[in-house]
Amino acid sequence: MSHAATLSGAAPAPRLPGYALFAGMLAAAGLPVYIHAPKVYADAHGVSLAALGTVLFALRLIDVVQDPALGWLAARSARWRGLAVSVAAAMIAGGMLGLFAIAPPVAPLVWFALMLTLVFSAFSFLTICMYAEGVAAADRLPGAGHLRLARWRETGALLGICAAATAPTLLGGYAGFALAFVALVVVAWLAMVGQWQGGGDGTAATGFGTVLRDARARRLLAVALVNAAPVAVTSTLFLFFVESRLAAPGWEGSYLVLFFLSAACAAPLWGALAERYGAKRMLLWAMGVSIVAFGWAVTLGAGDLVAFAVICVVSGAATGADMTLLPALFARRMAAIAPGGAEGFGLWAFVSKFTLALAAVAVLPTLEAGGFRAGGENDAQALWLLALMYGGLPCLLKLGAIALLLRTDLDDGKG
Repeated sequence: MSHAATLSGAAPAPRLPGYALFAGMLAAAGLPVYIHAPKVYADAHGVSLAALGTVLFALRLIDVVQDPALGWLAARSARWRGLAVSVAAAMIAGGMLGLFAIAPPVAPLVWFALMLTLVFSAFSFLTICMYAEGVAAADRLPGAGHLRLARWRETGALLGICAAATAPTLLGGYAGFALAFVALVVVAWLAMVGQWQGGGDGTAATGFGTVLRDARARRLLAVALVNAAPVAVTSTLFLFFVESRLAAPGWEGSYLVLFFLSAACAAPLWGALAERYGAKRMLLWAMGVSIVAFGWAVTLGAGDLVAFAVICVVSGAATGADMTLLPALFARRMAAIAPGGAEGFGLWAFVSKFTLALAAVAVLPTLEAGGFRAGGENDAQALWLLALMYGGLPCLLKLGAIALLLRTDLDDGKG
């Protein structure tokens, strides 16, 4: 909190570009860790893929389980949120340097696990704090505050993903990316100085019970769980789909950038439309668009590169609505029942990550049992199963999310 704000007793106005920059920094941390870190340690340090996969699975389980605990910690440390955020920011910067820019001083697999634990934990804590802070900050904005803040925050996050997808190549490798990421952490931290109000406005930790006892909050968590599942499925199968179904190895990076750039461009438009026509209506439209894109993907085969590029644009644009509007609706509900917000967004983070873990556990073994072999020759039946799971299963899951959303009373208006 700034000195002037402390003397006056008034919280400073939310600095929306600061939220965008901070969200972009957090998003930039995720992509290299999830996609490229295992390959770096396999290529540079000779760690087996089986060992890396086992460590990643164990860390993912820990990461999912610890989110509610970190939400509890964020709520209890709210009065010192600025200090807590500073410590976590130093942790994520140090973890990224250790992961990509420092030669492992111990066994590479052990170092990999330690640095990822540091990055995962700091990432989760900072994400929960950012969203919790946004609950109170949005109420200090005129008009549809939660939607306005979400537009800035989620657009920044999506642009951060796009930057992370291209930065290692532009900066000459992952050591250069790690150094640039540390600089980004410093800039993002400075952009949010004075914005971490925490419990300074008199709000107290409310506990998980307050959130879970509220019917509307529970329904929004359920919608988030089911609605995130299609993206979890397609994320898990994306590399296999491009390599084997489209027969287009080497195009994965371009398609990823296209997807996330489309989401970033669409997010502000969805927010503006939601302010005018209502968030629930726009979410339903976006879910319908996603079903069209996923259904089209089922029909693709080898060489359909342009068609898949169009699907990436369309599905990315629809994902921009999911990332912007659902968190804004949940934040608006937290403002009403749990103004501290930290425990609520601890549960929100748990739900979001649980879908990724569930997709990996359920989808990959099913695909393998159906005869699909990654990187090998696959017959028409195995490729058809891959297409059905990549496009058809998300359609069914989106229909489930639509059914839940239709039954959810959101008191939808401006917000």
